[in-house]
Amino acid sequence: MITKTVTAVAGALLMLPLAAAPAGADTAPAAPLTLADAIDQIPSAPESREGYKRTSFKHWTDADRNGCNTRSEVLIAESRVKPTIADRCRVVSGEWYSYYDGVTLDAPGGLDIDHMVPLAEAWDSGASTWTAARREAYANDLGADASLVAVTARTNRSKADQDPAEWLPPLADARCTYIAEWVATKLRWQLAADDTERAALTDIAGGCGQQEVEYEPAP
Repeated sequence: MITKTVTAVAGALLMLPLAAAPAGADTAPAAPLTLADAIDQIPSAPESREGYKRTSFKHWTDADRNGCNTRSEVLIAESRVKPTIADRCRVVSGEWYSYYDGVTLDAPGGLDIDHMVPLAEAWDSGASTWTAARREAYANDLGADASLVAVTARTNRSKADQDPAEWLPPLADARCTYIAEWVATKLRWQLAADDTERAALTDIAGGCGQQEVEYEPAP
């Protein structure tokens, strides 16, 4: 997993903390699980995309009202050097490692912020029953490193809304980490998996040795 670090904002050099759980949230990290055990804990259910619209998930908001939207927060947190930030929290440059394909970039224009479990997949897996506020929280989840990941635009668009039965990172060495983060996100938000997805996860996990999964339930 890529460790997110906090960096300074623009000329004012205001420190940007990673977003915390909303006030009043009563959550605690679950004990680490083996990847196989974590997959077993994902609820089972058939998937349906009926009624899905991307606009059902309001995203790239500024939940903490610090002037930086979710995309900017992720770019700032995941840059491996202090990024250059212009007016209105526009990230101009930095250094980002796209772990899906092993590419390093110094300009944010080539990056997308990937929802680890895509919005459409989340809808299929249980989010269709959520309130609009909970879908917004999911789409802007800064409370877990795995939820949102800065990756090259081409890999994000290749992935689109596919699950691991349909798409895996092109960099083979990234796949066990990817599966662990996918499973962690599903468990964090109590999203289900259908039989095809579960079979693919189990198959891939068989080659991941002692890979562990850690997650904190979403508020």
